[in-house]
Amino acid sequence: MGERYPAQLIVPLVDFAVVILGGLLAYKARLGSFSLHERYSLAIAVIALLVILLNSAFGAYRQWRITPIAIMLMRLLLVWALVGVVATSIIYFADAAERYSRLWVGGMLLISFLLAGSARVVAQLMLRQARVRGRARRAVFLVGPGQQLLKLAKSMRASPGEGYSIAGFERLSRLPDDHCLERVVRRVTETQAREVWISVPLEMGSAVRDIFFALRNHTAEVRFLPDFPDMQLLNHRMSEVAGHLSVDLSVTPMSGMARVLKRLEDLFFGILITVFILPFCLAIAVGVKLTSPGPVLFKQYRTGANGKKFKVYKFRSMRIHEEEDGKVTQASKSDPRVTPIGAFLRRTSLDELPQFYNVLQGRMSIVGPRPHALSHNEHYKELVESYMRRHKVKPGITGWAQVNGLRGETDTLEKMEQRVKHDLWYIDNWSLWLDCKIIFLTVFKGFLNRNAY
Repeated sequence: MGERYPAQLIVPLVDFAVVILGGLLAYKARLGSFSLHERYSLAIAVIALLVILLNSAFGAYRQWRITPIAIMLMRLLLVWALVGVVATSIIYFADAAERYSRLWVGGMLLISFLLAGSARVVAQLMLRQARVRGRARRAVFLVGPGQQLLKLAKSMRASPGEGYSIAGFERLSRLPDDHCLERVVRRVTETQAREVWISVPLEMGSAVRDIFFALRNHTAEVRFLPDFPDMQLLNHRMSEVAGHLSVDLSVTPMSGMARVLKRLEDLFFGILITVFILPFCLAIAVGVKLTSPGPVLFKQYRTGANGKKFKVYKFRSMRIHEEEDGKVTQASKSDPRVTPIGAFLRRTSLDELPQFYNVLQGRMSIVGPRPHALSHNEHYKELVESYMRRHKVKPGITGWAQVNGLRGETDTLEKMEQRVKHDLWYIDNWSLWLDCKIIFLTVFKGFLNRNAY
């Protein structure tokens, strides 16, 4: 939405309207009339208010300018699903199930969701087209070191749909003096910039205070875009802690509603897959038992979320052997310890199937960084930057590294660095859609791998 018609005002009204329209259309389709009974009118009003309240709670009416369409629709789907649960629960506990058509409730929610989603997509596409053509843009004045300003300019050019344009800039090679500050204020006024973006490294932090104070009588919005050179950031964001503004440099994405959604995803896929693979697990267990002496399952401690240890389960694929204390030797090509059936299990990843029990326990996820042996963690945490940040989320049966061919033996430091790089990218970009994509890719390309010995 433009500045004159902000999304915070317009979109709630649109949501209210589409719920009413959805209720009318569903009533016509189910009961053959647009003349609503008063109890249906009451239900529509309650559901419309629930939609607006939940959308407000999830921040759906904020950051309209830069929210990707996919995220917007996923958030909308979650809201409508919760509204459906709440609405049906109210009807059930009010003992009013016989007074409302379940088909009407479902039809109204479906129609209103499609209308609300379509309205958002159309509005976003129209706004992006307008911005690309130079309309509805916000002029930005940039302040900071030349190299950082160049990065910002490239980012703005790469995202024309966000609607920002450069009104001017002030390069800083050192902390600004009074003349520099006066020049910044004068140029911001002359260019009529709507926003001022200050981007400086941490060692120039005092410049932010000086520039902010110099602009105290100006109406332009001031933003601080901190520069963290040579720092591996993870899910960085702004938050408030104990009443203070916090720049979170390395935090887990699995908090709040995201944690609930991730757990529901694990339970849904975990139960579904467990039921499907149970006959195969029984057959594999018999095969392991008959082909080599020893237990069917291999158990080993691994590092889970937030560094907590847990036992991971696999079908045993090696002969019973002794390892030196604190040492775990990775399987290699033609490893004599691997049994004939074990080689097949490892190559096809079928040895990992018992880990779905770990998922149902809540100690692992379907998707996440693969858990490494404890000794490997101790070895690599000093060699690979941000290695231990992999453990900010639950380990997974499959992951972004695995579907990109990075599984099996990590016999070089470069291989481990690439695996960690992919794991951290997954954590930093987590979404339900990304998890579904990884599961899909795992089914078609992740199980068979020539690097798994």
